[in-house]
Amino acid sequence: MLRVVSWNINGIRRPVQGVANQEPSNCAAVAVGRILGELDADIVCLQETKVTRDALTEPLAIVEGYNSYFSFSRNRSGYSGVATFCKDNATPVAAEEGLSGLLATQNGNVGCYGNMDEFTQEELRALDSEGRALLTQHKIRTWEGKERILTLINVYCPHADPGRPERLVFKMRFYRLLQIRAEALLAAGSHVIILGDLNTAHRPIDHWDAVNLECFEEDPGRKWMDSLLSNLGCQSASHVGPFIDSYRCFQPKQEGAFTCWSAVTGARHLNYGSRLDYVLGDRTLVIDTFQASFLLPEVMGSDHCPVGAVLSVSSVPAKQCPPLCTRFLPEFAGTQLKILRFLVPLEQSPVLEQSVLQHNNQTRVQTCQNKAQVHSTRPRPSQAGSGRGQKNLKSYFQPSPNFPQASPDIELPSPPLMSTLMTPKTPEEEAVAKVVKGRAKASEAKDEKEVRISFWKSVLVGPLRTPLCGGHREPCVMRTVKKPGPNLGRHFYMCARPRGPPTDPSSRCNFFLWSRPS
Repeated sequence: MLRVVSWNINGIRRPVQGVANQEPSNCAAVAVGRILGELDADIVCLQETKVTRDALTEPLAIVEGYNSYFSFSRNRSGYSGVATFCKDNATPVAAEEGLSGLLATQNGNVGCYGNMDEFTQEELRALDSEGRALLTQHKIRTWEGKERILTLINVYCPHADPGRPERLVFKMRFYRLLQIRAEALLAAGSHVIILGDLNTAHRPIDHWDAVNLECFEEDPGRKWMDSLLSNLGCQSASHVGPFIDSYRCFQPKQEGAFTCWSAVTGARHLNYGSRLDYVLGDRTLVIDTFQASFLLPEVMGSDHCPVGAVLSVSSVPAKQCPPLCTRFLPEFAGTQLKILRFLVPLEQSPVLEQSVLQHNNQTRVQTCQNKAQVHSTRPRPSQAGSGRGQKNLKSYFQPSPNFPQASPDIELPSPPLMSTLMTPKTPEEEAVAKVVKGRAKASEAKDEKEVRISFWKSVLVGPLRTPLCGGHREPCVMRTVKKPGPNLGRHFYMCARPRGPPTDPSSRCNFFLWSRPS
C-alpha cells in the first residue's frame, strides 16, 4: 500500500501544538519530525511552508528516514512555498521545481512540459517565482507485478483577493499552466496525482454558506475545476474530465467535509468552513488503485487539516535521490566553502615577488628616515619648559589677591539667644499648642491627598467597560480594522462566540459597536 498525505501547514517553522516545551533551537525540527510520524505516510506534501532557502536549517530540512524537496518563493520572504517529504522506501526517481521548466536543472528533471506557447517567458517566470509547485516522479508496482510511473504534483494555488483583480488573473493563469503540465504527463504515459491546496471550493456541498454567495457557480475557479474533473462518481458521468476528485468518489454526499476554517473567527469550533484541499488522480489510477480517500480534521496546528489517499500499489525506491534533494544543497552536504578559502594568497611569479620585496624595503627605509626627522625636530621637555613654565593644578585653587583673607584671630559675633526673646509657657498651653499643631498637620495632609486623588482620577479615566453583545448578553471582544480604507486601525466590539451558521443559536450574533465615535 502507498499512503500519500497533503497538508497546508501554514508555516513549517511555527511550532505545532504539543512541542512548545522543547528547546527553541530544535523546536521546529522536533515539530516536523512529529508531524511526519503522526501522519504516517510514505509521501507527505506540505504547502505554505513560508520559508526561504536562507532561513532553511538542516534539522528542519533533513529528517531521518526521509528525503525532502523544497520550492521557495523568490519574491517575498516568509510567503508561500511547498515541500515534499518522501520515506526512503519511496525515494523518487526525479524531482523538479515549478511547472514551466524554467527552474529545472539538467539532471533529474521530470520533463513533459506540453505546449506553453500561449505564455510569455516573463509570465512563466512570474508564475513559478512564488514557489507554488513541486513535482516528484516515482516508480510503482501494481498488485499484478507491473511497474508504472507515478508523478505527484504538490501545489499551493494562488488566492484570488477581491480587492486585487490582478490576482484573479494570476490564479487562472496558474490553473491553466497546471492543467497543461498535468495533461502532458498523462500523454507521456505517466499516472498523475495533483494534491494540495487548490484554493477553490468546487461544489456547493464543499462550502458551508454557498447558498448565500453571489454567483457561486459562475466563479472562474469552479468552472476550471468543472473542465478538469469528471462529474461525481467513478464509473459513469456526463462530463468525462482527465481527473477525479478522489474524496467525492468515495464520499459523494458527505456534508460538512471541510478542510479549511477561519482561525480569526474560531469557525472550526462549529465546523463553519470549506473544502479547499484535494487529492486528484487520473481516472485510470483512481478507479484501479485507490482504496480510500480521507480527511483528518482532528489534526490541529493549522487553519487547514490534512487530506490523503491510500493506493493499492507499492513503491519502488530509486537507488539515489534526485539532485533537487535538500541533502545535496551545499549548505547541508558538507561541501560549502569556508571563509579561509577566500583569504589564501594567489601564487606570484619570482620576478613579481622580488619587485614587491624591494618596494617593501624602500618603504620601510623611508618610514624610518621620516621618523628620525620628526624626533630630531621635536623639542625636548627641558627645552620646552625653559621658554614658558607649565602651570600647576594647585595654582587654580590659590586664593585671589583681590579678596583679603579673614584673620583667624577675629571672632564673629554670636546671634542672640532665642530663649531670651521668648516668654515661658505653662504646661497647659504647651499641651494645647501641640494638639492644635497636630490637627493642622493632619488636615493639611488629608487635603493634599484628596487633591492628588481627584487630579489623577481626572487624568486617568481607566478603560471603558466592555459592552455586552445583544444576542447573548456576554462580554464582547475588541477587534481592529485591517482592511485599507478610512476605518483602517479603528477598534470595534463584536460577539466573542465562534462564527457559525446563522440558524445555530450558539454561534456568533451580529452585534457590532465602534469603540469610539467617529
